[in-house]
Amino acid sequence: MGIDPGTSIMGYGIIHVKGQEMRLLTYGVIHLSKIALHPDKLKRIFDRVDQLILEYKPDEMAIEAPFFGKNVQSMLKLGRAQGVSIAAALNRNLPFEEYSPKKIKQSITGNGNASKEQVAAMLLRLFNLKEMPAQFDATDGLAAAVCHHYQGGVGEHNKSKSGSWKAFISDNPTRLKEKKK
Repeated sequence: MGIDPGTSIMGYGIIHVKGQEMRLLTYGVIHLSKIALHPDKLKRIFDRVDQLILEYKPDEMAIEAPFFGKNVQSMLKLGRAQGVSIAAALNRNLPFEEYSPKKIKQSITGNGNASKEQVAAMLLRLFNLKEMPAQFDATDGLAAAVCHHYQGGVGEHNKSKSGSWKAFISDNPTRLKEKKK
């Protein structure tokens, strides 16, 4: 199961993997923009993620990690949306992994800077779907699930499996600061 957290629209996708065969079970969005209060949005996220877990019984959940933006309030709200999604998974003893937006895009398209349209187009080809979704949040949630499969279930949350500081530095070159001489 993959989640693209959001406080206006939240995307999700659920795949079934057996051997090398990957099949789409469902994908879509949870609309939250008409809910006025942020705590009510968080409750709705928790309830819907819980409902999806109960209905589809996934083995694992992948979630897009918040990216660092300039608007701190937006970051906090997005982090809360991610947190309640993770809490819903933990509440059902569902293991989860986090993936950066760049890692998800790279995993799906081969380009960590791909657009949402490029990610969606690749997923449409992969699952032989006929048309683009109304919101790219749906394909972003699906992309998280597919990325999780392609990465062998090893994401940001499970650093002990994924490697070392060397791997982190290689994956995050823009986060380095040059040492002053």
